[in-house]
Parts: sequence; structure tokens; C-alpha cells
Amino acid sequence: MKAAVTVVGGGLAGAEAAWQAAARGVRVVLHEMRPERSTGAHRTPWLAELVCSNSLGSRLPDRAAGVLHAELRAMGSLLLREAESCAVPAGTALAVDREVFARRATEAVEASPSIRVVRGEVGEVPDGIVVLAAGPLASPALSDSLRRLAGRDHLFFYDALAPIVRGASIDRSIAFSASRFGRGGSVEGDYLNAPLDRAEYEAFVDALLGARRFPLRAFESAIDQGVDAGRGPFFEGCLPVEVLAARGRDALAFGPMRPVGLTDPRTGRRPHAVVQLRREDAAGERWNLVGFQTNLLHAEQERVFRTIPGLARAEFARHGQMHRNTFLDAPALLRPTLQFRDDGRRFAAGQLAGVEGYAGAIATGLLAGWNAARLARGLEPVVPPPETMLGGLCRALAEGDPDRFQPVKAHFGLVPPAPAPPPRGARARAAAQAARAREAMARFVEDAGDPPAAP
Repeated sequence: MKAAVTVVGGGLAGAEAAWQAAARGVRVVLHEMRPERSTGAHRTPWLAELVCSNSLGSRLPDRAAGVLHAELRAMGSLLLREAESCAVPAGTALAVDREVFARRATEAVEASPSIRVVRGEVGEVPDGIVVLAAGPLASPALSDSLRRLAGRDHLFFYDALAPIVRGASIDRSIAFSASRFGRGGSVEGDYLNAPLDRAEYEAFVDALLGARRFPLRAFESAIDQGVDAGRGPFFEGCLPVEVLAARGRDALAFGPMRPVGLTDPRTGRRPHAVVQLRREDAAGERWNLVGFQTNLLHAEQERVFRTIPGLARAEFARHGQMHRNTFLDAPALLRPTLQFRDDGRRFAAGQLAGVEGYAGAIATGLLAGWNAARLARGLEPVVPPPETMLGGLCRALAEGDPDRFQPVKAHFGLVPPAPAPPPRGARARAAAQAARAREAMARFVEDAGDPPAAP
């Protein structure tokens, strides 16, 4: 099949882009190098595999991720539909069973008669209309081709994965079920919480600071300083837990270990600190240590994290690890339509385009695939209005400072302030912005008049 659109990369952005283009009557070839060539971070051959976390962010309609979810729903996103169909309890977050989600996404993409999935590495940027969604772990050969295409080096940062422990190894007499402030889908709470008093917290911090790490050679000192030794700054949203701890004794207690909204049933009081665990699957056989991305040696991870109350006998289904993420200098290279400035036949989406967060990757993949299909059919590419979260995200990519660009995640600062007179209170203002975004996206989808075909 000769493709009208080529998609490079079968992650979240690439899978969504391919499906959206095909759903608009365009022939698509989707290239995914796995399993012929592994990334070192992925574990399966499936498309749309989630690597770092199993959460797509908050479901709440007045939160940035919730707004993006609503917009994806309005635009007919394949992957949001699949995520909602295999969600696992996670309080107000949309978290999924990773294996079920990736398998369903793969089946949906491969079932399309207009998509041909080709397994194997792509070493050069293809000609024609192409969506580049190779993700942050693009192969060295493709990275070199992108560097030549862009005419400048990539930015980069080191990303980290959190450990996953087996549910049967967690001591439920200590770790209690609860969601912050009682939010969540179950009566007892969707998270497991390992509470620490002040002495236990101090001992944990000491053990963490004294633990040995995998060497990163020239980059390790730069990471400790929160600065990338390459062209741009290190990404703050992916700092390892040991680096956060080194910034101050209470940094973790006010960060990933903050205890707000939780009460230890053994004492009836809020603990000094808490480690939250989010389930990885519906059966609760595996649990992710939320916010505990790390670069500690595997043996050190087991030693240090087993000092956490409730995890003394924890069995590790996956150790934490660090890996290099690459992304384009979007403000210098991309338009708000996600087209390259110097060649409108090429689009970028997902983390490669400088987007942070799963929902953002899916959303930019959707828009890139839609616009690639429009271009193939002789139509002008589109971009959602600035009042929408996706519209604000795309404009932030294209209009940011190229000298200080960092990956962009959905937040209310991307959209205009709440309509005047602004409501009192941050939540009320966010609700007003969210309502305006939903209305703007509904009008945009209707005016575009180019919906995807029913699956």
C-alpha cells in the first residue's frame, strides 16, 4: 500500500495520529521499531505502551488534564476511549491497566484497513507527508537524521521511572487504603498509603541520600544542580527522588511524600509523610510508588525503599531507572499546526515535539494526524482556538522562547484568564476557563466539519 501519510513511531502520539488520519479516509503506513529494536525502557511490542506511569492525569473537569480529556473526547480520540474502557481505581486520576490498554490500542490500529504497521527501525526521515512521533527514545540513526533536518542539536533531559512492587508483598496492617480528602471511586480509597512519622521520615531521607546511584558520568553533576549539561536546562518535572531529597530535609515531605488529606487509621492523625502507591492493574497485583522515580542501583532501591513502613518485604516487579529523553526545539522549528516551519509536509507530535504528559502526547498526535490527513486531501491544516487547552498547548510549543524551552504540560496558564468579571477563588476561575474551553472546542469541531469515521 502506497501511503498518503507516513507516521514514524507507534507510541501514544503515533498511534493516535495514524488512526485519526486513517479514520479520515487516508492511507497510512505506521513505522514502529519495536520489537525489532528495543528502547531499553519499553517492555512489550505493543503500540501505545505507557512507560513512566499508568496515569493520564486528573479526571476532574476543572483541572487542566480533565479539560484536555474533555477536548479529546469531543475530537473523537481513539486512545482516550480505550483508556476510559480499561481504567483502574486511582482516586480522581484516569489510570489504566497498562497491558490491557496497549493491547487494545494495538488491536484497534491494526484493525483499520487503511493502516499498515511496519516493524523495524527508520533511519532517515521519510519523504512526503510525515508525522514524526518517534518519542523521546528515538534511535540514534533517526536522531541524527532529525538533527540534520532541524539544522541544530536537540535539547535533552534525563527522565526517570518509578519502581513497581507486587501487591502481595505490601504489609496491609501498616499501609492503608485511602484517597486524599476521601476522593475516589471506592469507599476505602483507591491508593495504598505507607505512613511515616518524623523519625521514620528522617531515617528514610538519610538512607536515600547515602545510597549509591548508577553513574551518569558527565551529566550526573549537572542533574544534581538541576541544569542540563547540554544545550538546555534539566526538566524539573522528572527529577529523581534522591535529587529532590538533596535540596532540603523537608523537600520530599512537601513534594511527593506530602501527607495532606490523609489520616493514618492506626493513630487517627495525619502522618508526617506518606508514600502513595497507585495500582498498575485492576486486580491490584502490582503497585507504582507515586513520584519515586529514581536512579539508585537496583540493590540500593531494595534496601532503601524497604525502610518505608509497610514495604519491609516488598518484592520489586520493576526497578526504577533513568533514560535519556530527546525532544525538538519546538519554538524554533514548529508552527501551531505542528507543521515544521521550513517544510509544511512534516509534522511533529508527542514528546518529540516537546510535550510533557500522556494526555498532551495523545492530543498533539490527534491534531498532527488530522492535519496530515487534511493536507493529503488538499485542505488547510487547523489549530484549535486559544481558549482551548490543546490550542494553548500548540501555541506554547510554537511561540515559546527557543533559548529557554522546556517540555510543556497542560496547565491553565496556557489559556486566557477567566472571562471578566473573574470569579473569586482559584477553583472557580479554573471552572470558568474549563467551561469556556469546552464550548470553544465544540464550536471548533463543528466548524471544521471533518470528523473521524466511526470505529
